[in-house]
Amino acid sequence: MVIHRTITCWLLACIATSTGLPLAYGEEENWNAKFQTTYIWQGKSPFDAAYSGRNSLSPKQEKSYSFTATAFLGIRPWEGGEFYFNPEVVQGVPLSNLTGLGGITNGEIARTSGPNPKLYMARAFLRQSWGLGEIQDAVDSGANQLAGKIHQRQIVLTIGKLSVTDIFDNNAYSHDPRTQFINWSLMTAGAYDYAADARGYSWGAALEYYYDDWALRAGRFIQPKLPNQLVLDPNIFRHYGDQIEAGHGHVLFGQPGKIRLLAFRNRTLMSSFQDALDYATLHGGVPSINNVRNGEQIKYGFGLNLEQQLIQNVGVFARASWADGKTETYAFTEIDNSLAAGAVIQGSAWGRTQDSVGIALVQNGLSRQRRDYLSAGGISFFIGDGALNYRPENILETYYNIGAIKNTWLTLDYQHIHNPAYNADRGPVSIGAIRLRGVF
Repeated sequence: MVIHRTITCWLLACIATSTGLPLAYGEEENWNAKFQTTYIWQGKSPFDAAYSGRNSLSPKQEKSYSFTATAFLGIRPWEGGEFYFNPEVVQGVPLSNLTGLGGITNGEIARTSGPNPKLYMARAFLRQSWGLGEIQDAVDSGANQLAGKIHQRQIVLTIGKLSVTDIFDNNAYSHDPRTQFINWSLMTAGAYDYAADARGYSWGAALEYYYDDWALRAGRFIQPKLPNQLVLDPNIFRHYGDQIEAGHGHVLFGQPGKIRLLAFRNRTLMSSFQDALDYATLHGGVPSINNVRNGEQIKYGFGLNLEQQLIQNVGVFARASWADGKTETYAFTEIDNSLAAGAVIQGSAWGRTQDSVGIALVQNGLSRQRRDYLSAGGISFFIGDGALNYRPENILETYYNIGAIKNTWLTLDYQHIHNPAYNADRGPVSIGAIRLRGVF
């Protein structure tokens, strides 16, 4: 605790004393360096539970925290080229050892978090752009973004280590747990089992094509050798996660919006829930996916992603996602279908330009195969109560993000979850959170 408090105070002191001159409109940067630090504290109230299993959310009162600090270092080595490197420190203690929920409550908590800080390379990637027209737009300096101009019509190749969701399934109102909603099923499509190591990153490549208001992107990234573990399988031609996404920007009643359609397909050594059930029938005992992870499987799914500004400072969003659910979750969380919707209001509406308030509802569900496996007493990576009285997992999240002092924000967040881990015999549960974020 002393270490992460010391790091936080040091970074916030740097934020308070940092100064810089703004770039002129469209002025090109050859390099930049940005930094962020985010601390999230969560407290969970006790709740009623008829029974608990090995991977259940604890019905007792609990506290949790996470801390991340990231450096975003960028350089422009040649015309159209950008290289970014992100060293990152992570530290944290999750609720109930990160088990007992489909929609896990803190998108900043990594599967490898612990009470001691860990330093690692989060991202190291090259982005190469080729302009296809004369029309250009100015972009500001930011994290992993050099200021300058970009073409409205262009081809962009990204290759290296990064998060798949840096490129796919973006949403202006619900995507970043450091600044927006913090539940896992709100930072991306809940059923999107994208390739990633236990910290959320992978190696691969993505190719994007932009033509005015249209965007088409496709990418392939490597999978972990074992589900939700750190070590990645470098055999990108045999074990991989593929995705393709089409997006279109539009104007509706004079207000901007976007729609995106996503499809993904994973191929790797995954366990089938039906195989686990058949194995238990043949050999006896409780079904276990660990007994049948001996063959290559395909998992696929789809997502629909909408964002729409209603009036100035007010926007809404919605996501729908579905995965076939025949095989275990390999790199994200235990959701086979999900519906999410919400609204975000910027504080400019009441004279506080740095503030924002958001509210969202989520309903997560499971496939028939996964439900049968859990009902028979099976345990998977994140959930397993020993039995299952199935109901969809319903989540309400709301937050108020306060612009505190320069470059710092304080967020008050509340989540209320019915049927944690899809079990009507447990819950509901309430989780309150405080988030402190600084950037410079």
